[in-house]
Amino acid sequence: MYDFHNVGLTPFETMFLNVCILSIIIFALLHSERKLGASNQIAMLVILAIFGISGRILMEPLPNIQPVTVIIILAGVYYGAPRAIALAGVIALFSNLLVMGHGPWTIFQVIGWGLVGLFGAITSKYILENGELNLHRLGLIAILSAFAFDWVVSSSILLKTDPSMLMPYLINGLLFDLYHAVGNLLFVAWLASPLGEIMHRHKVEHSHKAVNDIAHN
Repeated sequence: MYDFHNVGLTPFETMFLNVCILSIIIFALLHSERKLGASNQIAMLVILAIFGISGRILMEPLPNIQPVTVIIILAGVYYGAPRAIALAGVIALFSNLLVMGHGPWTIFQVIGWGLVGLFGAITSKYILENGELNLHRLGLIAILSAFAFDWVVSSSILLKTDPSMLMPYLINGLLFDLYHAVGNLLFVAWLASPLGEIMHRHKVEHSHKAVNDIAHN
């Protein structure tokens, strides 16, 4: 029996292959969205969850680079904080259960991405100008969100270590925070406009009211 599937790939070849697969998934999901009815928010959130989970898994070989943070920001912008937080929980839980590894850190990832979604919702009027995404402002929010998310997740070490170790740990991880921030900028340039367009077509009306209620309580 020939073993034609036993092919070794270099890290670069693996990255290229995963980017190609992710591109195919993006194309398929964007195409499937066109068949959804108007304002089908639940189906749209399912599509975003599938994209976020697959994107996180496929980008795993790259250090701290994945599309989830940008997806959650956009979900907050267009759908409000409650749906963005729910989406964050689904993506973190299922991607960890399937491949990344599940443990106490998962709740910190859910909290981190949930705060990112809340931040996106609160700054939605700053990111959207006349219904159009301002990519420069979105890029800035994506950079800040990268560091905020990583620092929340890094605080999970307090479950096992002394608080005095937190600051050295954060400093030691700054390079990976930078990778996350640069990756977010790339995903903003690559995906924000097409994702924003389809999310706008299924936008939840009055989502900002829900955001304001959460923000002030």
